[in-house]
Amino acid sequence: MQDIFAQEGFGVFSTSGRDGLVNAAVYARPHIVDESTVAWGMTDGRTFANIRENPHASFTFRMGSHGYSGARLTLKLLYIEDEGQMLAAVREKTASIVSPAAALGVRHVAFFTVVEIRTLV
Repeated sequence: MQDIFAQEGFGVFSTSGRDGLVNAAVYARPHIVDESTVAWGMTDGRTFANIRENPHASFTFRMGSHGYSGARLTLKLLYIEDEGQMLAAVREKTASIVSPAAALGVRHVAFFTVVEIRTLV
């Protein structure tokens, strides 16, 4: 899975709540925990609310800035951490890439098992 996220790209995280309403949000590349587990930092927004109601999600990632290389990940929520080393690491990376203010909004780290990986096209 490391090779999928080795280069810059564009990702969209898709979820739906209990009511079935779909949400799609731009997200950074995941933190790769192991070959079947990935994690993202999350704010208290709609994506986080949805995964608490419905543990199934999808992440679509286009590698690079041209063409259609990339992957579609089918995900299932494993657990959420609201403190700890991973949250601190995510906040630190967010502060350096986006802004210190954005890092303050990251309140959770959601860990997912990768159920399936499919090519983008």
